[in-house]
Amino acid sequence: MFRSLRGRLIVLLVLLVVAAGATATLMIGLFHQSAAARVGQAAAENSRACESIAAAYRLHGAELAGFSSAPDNAAERARLTALVQGALRNRPGVQGGIWQGDMGSVAYAFPTYEGATARTDPPGGELPRIRATNAAASSSDRAASNRYGVLSGTLLIAACPLPGPVPHLSAWTMTWTFTFAGSSYYQMMAGQAVLLVTVLVAAALLTHLTMTWSRHVSQIEAALNTYDVADMPELPATRERELDRIVLALNEAGRRLSAARLRGDQLARQMATAERLAAIGRVAAGVAHEIRNPIAAMRLKAESAVAGGAERQPQALRVILGEIERLDALVRRLLSITEHDEPKRERIDVSAFLDACIAQHTERAAAKQVTIACTADPEEARFDPDQLQRAMDNLILNAINAAPEGSRIDVAAVHRTDALVLSVHDRGVGPPEAIRDHLFEPFVTGRPDGTGLGLSIVREVAEAHGGSARFILTDNGTSFEIILPWPTS
Repeated sequence: MFRSLRGRLIVLLVLLVVAAGATATLMIGLFHQSAAARVGQAAAENSRACESIAAAYRLHGAELAGFSSAPDNAAERARLTALVQGALRNRPGVQGGIWQGDMGSVAYAFPTYEGATARTDPPGGELPRIRATNAAASSSDRAASNRYGVLSGTLLIAACPLPGPVPHLSAWTMTWTFTFAGSSYYQMMAGQAVLLVTVLVAAALLTHLTMTWSRHVSQIEAALNTYDVADMPELPATRERELDRIVLALNEAGRRLSAARLRGDQLARQMATAERLAAIGRVAAGVAHEIRNPIAAMRLKAESAVAGGAERQPQALRVILGEIERLDALVRRLLSITEHDEPKRERIDVSAFLDACIAQHTERAAAKQVTIACTADPEEARFDPDQLQRAMDNLILNAINAAPEGSRIDVAAVHRTDALVLSVHDRGVGPPEAIRDHLFEPFVTGRPDGTGLGLSIVREVAEAHGGSARFILTDNGTSFEIILPWPTS
């Protein structure tokens, strides 16, 4: 994935989404921390308001000394309400009052209420919570507070006991903090909206870029696969600056490649022509060399017969006929190279075939004190016996000429995985190094008396059977191999 542009863009998109998610989580966490701080601040302010009511009650304790144990007349309630109202006058959003045991609220005030009419009674829906908080403060004789979370904020209630002649009397305050309202909430929502829009826009741009590049790259790939590499097409522009630079470079490379191909074709034709002329020259030189000697011998004998009279003519004619036969053999060997007869394959006993090839050369080998050994791995194979025997004759004759006196020549047939290999191995030093790369060409020979046609016949026979011929130089001699495909059908 990381090796392709599309994969990197996808990874970049994933990283962007992850970063956006992490940022959103951080913003929400900071908002909740801010909301918790506001709730704590409001709770502290609410507790201080309750203490303010208690302080006012203690301050006016002398004036309230005449209260009955249950302040239930209008005058007493009015004085307590005024006391509460004075304590909460400068505390926005805080409402409170005085509570007595089971009697409930004996005074209530909400001086900062912004409604059309003043509120004179505690909110009925919150009375159970107010009662529970005041009961906790009276029973423990110390301040108590409770928090109640609701959907849009937090309800804070505080209560503190009021010492004096009236038993079970306590002051209470209540306020709301709206978590999902105010500047922090709106800032968070605005930040989340900006972040969401940024991520969506970036994701859309990255997706568009990924799809566009993928489409252009696919089009370029398809265009290049449609044509041969030697004939590259003219790629169209993509209107993507970076891709167009690549397209321009490919088009320029295609033009240079086309020009180079034309120059290469011209050079190849010139080299082929030169090689044909060189081959013709070598053949002509070889033929001229092989024909010149017999002609010179016949001319010498003819001149000698003319000068010597009738006595020398029969001998001269015999020499001339021998040279003519030599020229005829040369022509036949040339024709065997050029005619390319189709092999007439037969099922042949390989061991008997090799014995027949060796039998023709036993006397020549014995004259040089050379022995010939034969081994055959496959029992039968299919090939043209006449053509292959002619090829083996040339290899065996060459081996006899190259083998040192008293050595051995190994003639073998081996069935390998997908080939039949006929080999002739001698213990000689091999042909001169200068001609080893051209051994199988006509008229290439390392012997003064050789015609240079034997190995070329071997190659032609091997290729006619769909195989090949090769020369191998080893530490203990020289091998020539004819390799035929298996099965040799």
